[in-house]
Amino acid sequence: MKKVLLGSSDNGQVFMDAAMANRHGVISGATGGGKTISLQILAEGFSRLGVPVFLSDIKGDLSGISAAGSAHEKISERVEKIAIKDFQFRANPTVFWDLFGKAGHPVRTTVSELGPLLFSSLLQLNDTQTGIMYSCFRIADDQGMLLLDLKDLRSMLSWMGENARELKTDYGNISSASIGAIQRRLLVLEEQGAENFFGEPAIQLSDVCKTDFSGNGVISVLDATTLSSQSPHLYATFLLWLLSEVYESFPEVGDVDKPKLVLFFDEAHLLFENAPKVLVDKIEHIVRLIRSKGVGVYFISQSPLDIPEDILGQLGLKIQHALRAFTPKDKKTVKAVAETFRENPALDTEAVITQLKTGEALVSTLNPDGSPTPVELTLMRPPESHIGPIDQAQRRDYMSRSPFHGKYEHVVDRESAYEMLKQKAELQASQEKQHEKSSTTRSSGRRSGNRQSVGEAMLKSAARSIGSQIGRQIIRGVLGSLLK
Repeated sequence: MKKVLLGSSDNGQVFMDAAMANRHGVISGATGGGKTISLQILAEGFSRLGVPVFLSDIKGDLSGISAAGSAHEKISERVEKIAIKDFQFRANPTVFWDLFGKAGHPVRTTVSELGPLLFSSLLQLNDTQTGIMYSCFRIADDQGMLLLDLKDLRSMLSWMGENARELKTDYGNISSASIGAIQRRLLVLEEQGAENFFGEPAIQLSDVCKTDFSGNGVISVLDATTLSSQSPHLYATFLLWLLSEVYESFPEVGDVDKPKLVLFFDEAHLLFENAPKVLVDKIEHIVRLIRSKGVGVYFISQSPLDIPEDILGQLGLKIQHALRAFTPKDKKTVKAVAETFRENPALDTEAVITQLKTGEALVSTLNPDGSPTPVELTLMRPPESHIGPIDQAQRRDYMSRSPFHGKYEHVVDRESAYEMLKQKAELQASQEKQHEKSSTTRSSGRRSGNRQSVGEAMLKSAARSIGSQIGRQIIRGVLGSLLK
């Protein structure tokens, strides 16, 4: 049986069965309690088993996973106490990513890939504005036009506003006020640096699913030190898009002895804050079904109650670090968290939660039959990699030796909706000019009646393409991303 050593309790060493790792998990606790270290030892354990890992690094501390740890008296004491026989300081194969392209390889996707649901959530649109966003994507899909970057989306929205009356029959009412509101939100999004995220070359999912020449799973580290604080909606949207891409792309594998990929989502509450119910329901749907594709999803947050109940109930591994109870509301939270564990008669879970020391956690795993084990007070094992961040010189060295060095650094701007609409407008303007010259002998009323506006030409083209082979081939998945 493939296992990941988590630590030890009064009953001996505590392991997680790798065959149960696709049943997901949660790591929670107050700041400073040890969540980052628990995430680090789990990521290390999966990598040793040959499982690729993707994790978000909120504080910058997890970059140390790429370097070997160093001897320390406290680490030696912990290793001896847990009785770890094969402990050795070693690095993990690591690739760094960054949506802003500064602390890692650039991460991009296209507007079309994101889809209308996630894009509407990213912009925090109301129901009316969301409806317009769906119409925008539908028109682009019907046309076979890709929305690659934000200028493509702005161009499409502007064209829709100019031709709202003609579009109403097929795509519903399009309010100019709503179009304007969406355009203003796009400007705010650009100020947050989101234009770096939308475009090509888009990240290939296969590049976060690698193993090295020794068979260790490669750990992909997303730098989110500024992203999660300055652009929390963009951070959450990217993680949900990644989850959606994995779900739509991975084949069904049934029961496996270890996961095919593991995802760690830190600051998990950002995924669900202010998210519309329809989006939360679809996330719950994906989390429930993605385990059949051999994928494990692990949420990290200060409290497990930050995660919607329907999703929390699907999380098999629970690692709970200390919570503090200074107010009546805090005490209610502690009580509710304690009730999420399977009871251990020898342990007062509610009391212990507030007394946990750094490096200690309440842990419940899954038995081979899928039932949760009784909660245990666990002394967590130390990581074999470096605790804390590496310096910038080390990070640059890793990036220069990365197999993806140079693959994503240069932006490609191929023909897409912006260029197509611009070309159509220029062509139509030229045709109208020629028509005016050849119609000088006609009456002004007749000339006006024969003229065809740019919007009319575009609408006729759209009408011809609706139901075409291209239109029928564009199919979207659960969260609205394109199906390949």
